[in-house]
Amino acid sequence: MLAASLMVPSALSAKPFHSGANDTIRFGLIGCNSMGFANLENFLSVGNCVCVALSDIDQQVLDRRAADVEALQKKKPDIYKDYRKLLERKDIDVVIIGTPDHWHCLQFVDACAAEKDVYVEKPIANSIAECEAMVAAAARYNRVVQVGQQQRSGTLWKEMKTYLDSGKLGNIGRVHVWANFNYAVLPPPVPDTAIPPGVDYEMWLGPAPLRDFNPQRFHGSWRMFWDYGGGLVTDWGVHLLDMGLWGMNVNTLPETVSAAGGNFYYLEGAQETLDTLSVNYRFRNFIMTWENNAGVESGPYGKNYGLLFKGTNGTLVANREGWQVYPEGNKIEERSVSPDHQDGKNHAADFLQCVRNRNKETACTIENGSLCASMAQLGNISARLGGVALHYDTKNKIFGDASADNFLKPLYRSPWRFPE
Repeated sequence: MLAASLMVPSALSAKPFHSGANDTIRFGLIGCNSMGFANLENFLSVGNCVCVALSDIDQQVLDRRAADVEALQKKKPDIYKDYRKLLERKDIDVVIIGTPDHWHCLQFVDACAAEKDVYVEKPIANSIAECEAMVAAAARYNRVVQVGQQQRSGTLWKEMKTYLDSGKLGNIGRVHVWANFNYAVLPPPVPDTAIPPGVDYEMWLGPAPLRDFNPQRFHGSWRMFWDYGGGLVTDWGVHLLDMGLWGMNVNTLPETVSAAGGNFYYLEGAQETLDTLSVNYRFRNFIMTWENNAGVESGPYGKNYGLLFKGTNGTLVANREGWQVYPEGNKIEERSVSPDHQDGKNHAADFLQCVRNRNKETACTIENGSLCASMAQLGNISARLGGVALHYDTKNKIFGDASADNFLKPLYRSPWRFPE
């Protein structure tokens, strides 16, 4: 049974929606306020697509986005406050999920069970158990899935990977990843308020714990509270850690993880997530480190975010504005590469082609999304436990440490049920 109490079709009954390159793909969007709508815009701009329905818990957002879609495609989509009604529609082929992180798992599993292909925003979930449930659902219901880690489709990043694969950097012993952004710290706490008109707050909370409405825990800033997000390491970390793993040709979790963190920069801020965090990921042949400093916007090599690969012959430093090679002595040549800023559109085009061809190997699969989200979660769990070193047993799905195991799976609030 769906978490939302819809009837579930048999996995064996799932049929491809599209058989030809000229078929129109019909989209529904769940979560319309930010990246969800940006993703929809990319799809409408690159393929033979139409948006037939929108769902959001905020009536003002729904009305504004419905008008935006009408301006883009000359036809107004239907609107729903409850995503379950959108999923009941048989004319929807693909669902975009752009809701807060704590909602991704239930909506994803429900969409797969309703025979929709899915584009889900990163991080794919707010816990490791939810990530694993989503991977299982995509396989069970035989769906085409893409995760919104669009750098996998970027020319800049593909060229970076080609360079790394060439071996020119020599032996790479360290990958360092960082993200320093002002938005990750909040002003001091403010009092709870009445629920804004037109907002279905009960639905916004969904499986998260019941609590009074507070504007600091709502649009955008929800990322800084553990019930809904994981701070900078889950928001930016999945993008940048992904590029580190891709560049090193790694598709498994590290052997051990240890972290240290706290709220040290802005002591009066309302955020629960860690404004200061360092994570050490130990792989067999190298270490990867993560660093975030929220509330400041400076970093290594003059970049407030990015990653570097340090090899015996030189160091490659990258972010979305380009990548550069800094030689170790004169062992290799300097190099600088600029972006074309088409990552999002390239990612959308890849997914549309995969939907039409029923190709499960999208540019960023659900398995890869799960890996990167789990990497971020591992860092937060270790830091929240005071820096304990962790090893996650992917076969038995435990740490073997009771305190750490408590962080693996959220307790869903009734009537919502975890999708076993």
